[in-house]
Amino acid sequence: MRNYLLLGLLAAAAVPPSTARAEVILSDIVNALVDGGNNYAWQKVELPGTKCGNGSQYKFFIHRSDTGSQDLLLMFEGGGACWDYDTCSGRAGVLGASNPNGLADDYMQQFTAKYVSPIVNGADPGLPFRSRTDLVTKGWNIVYMPYCTGDVHVGNNVVTYSDPTGQQPPLTWHHSGYANTMAAANHVKAQFPNVQKLLVTGFSAGGTATSSAYYFVRRTINPARGYYLNDSGPIYLAPNVNDRSRALHDKIRQSWSLDSVLNQLPASFDRNNMGTINRMVAMEFPNDQLAYTGYTRDYNYSRFSYERFHTPNDMESVLSYWKQDQDRLVAELKLYNNFSYFIPHHRPINDSHCSTIITFVGAHACQRMEKKHDWWEYLEEPWQNYKCYSEFVPMETFLHRFINENQRIRIYEPTNWYNEEDPGMEILAPLINQALGG
Repeated sequence: MRNYLLLGLLAAAAVPPSTARAEVILSDIVNALVDGGNNYAWQKVELPGTKCGNGSQYKFFIHRSDTGSQDLLLMFEGGGACWDYDTCSGRAGVLGASNPNGLADDYMQQFTAKYVSPIVNGADPGLPFRSRTDLVTKGWNIVYMPYCTGDVHVGNNVVTYSDPTGQQPPLTWHHSGYANTMAAANHVKAQFPNVQKLLVTGFSAGGTATSSAYYFVRRTINPARGYYLNDSGPIYLAPNVNDRSRALHDKIRQSWSLDSVLNQLPASFDRNNMGTINRMVAMEFPNDQLAYTGYTRDYNYSRFSYERFHTPNDMESVLSYWKQDQDRLVAELKLYNNFSYFIPHHRPINDSHCSTIITFVGAHACQRMEKKHDWWEYLEEPWQNYKCYSEFVPMETFLHRFINENQRIRIYEPTNWYNEEDPGMEILAPLINQALGG
């Protein structure tokens, strides 16, 4: 993705903003970078019995297609997870849960929801010298599920967490993601009774929700054809107590009372190994198209998985644990004909976390991305040490083949620093990271 064309235009925008105007300027920059996000007319839906973590009313949002489409996108929003006072209250920052204070009525006009994903916006955003690219979801009906329960949209518990410092009163937290998800799914079924294509997707915690809630959502809405795309929220195999992801699984299973949800799954799911959720979905819906995408150098979700449970927990140790679990996941997915995977190595946006947010720049994969073989290959792009010696597949191409052509795509990119050496990315990534709070 030759972003060096951006250099001249973006260099001026890269001047650090003053503190007073930082938020406004960053919003303006991202608005230009991603061509305005979405400006849909959203219908707010509030259903009885649905709650955010702090006990306030849960709300989700619907956009009805203006083209008469019978296809439906259901997007689970991401944003961390929580299982104690620090992570649920917001004190833990990035390693906590998003929206601990609930959801505003104008949530879909706020930064996260407006710019969150090209998949929601129906187009990979246009950048300077780079046109918008329409995606397969353009013109679809959309259900957007904000995230405010800290339980990857499937928790089923009310817990009182004590402040370990003793400075604040105990916090009563509603892990009511499952009730919210099922209420929304039933409402959506009534509103859209004849869905042809259903794409369930989400990023980060929303990616985890895609895997863990797909069985329930898919059975409720009952489309003619189902698709799921888990972006950067893998549920790794952990059959043994010493497996790397087991400590996290045990912790959330207890805090969120997950057995009350998992016990409803069919026998193809092993309740002692949460990673078998992938097998279960593949076996229960053999004609559906399923896919995982995420980066090998994801230093966000990997921190949730290991940092608080294992030592050493420095960056490279955490990423090595992640790679080991990711290798096992890929081996598992290969067993099922209806599972695709699209795994780039690294992108200097959001710590290589999530490949379908904000922009698809750098969200590409090449099975044979290697260091250049010969000196003359440096004559073009002399700054770049890497070259794709197989097909260079952008995310928009993956989505088109996956959804419109029902192809199985499997790309697990080897170690490379192609994106790191892209001059345009050197300008673009810091701007987006600033806007994301990274």
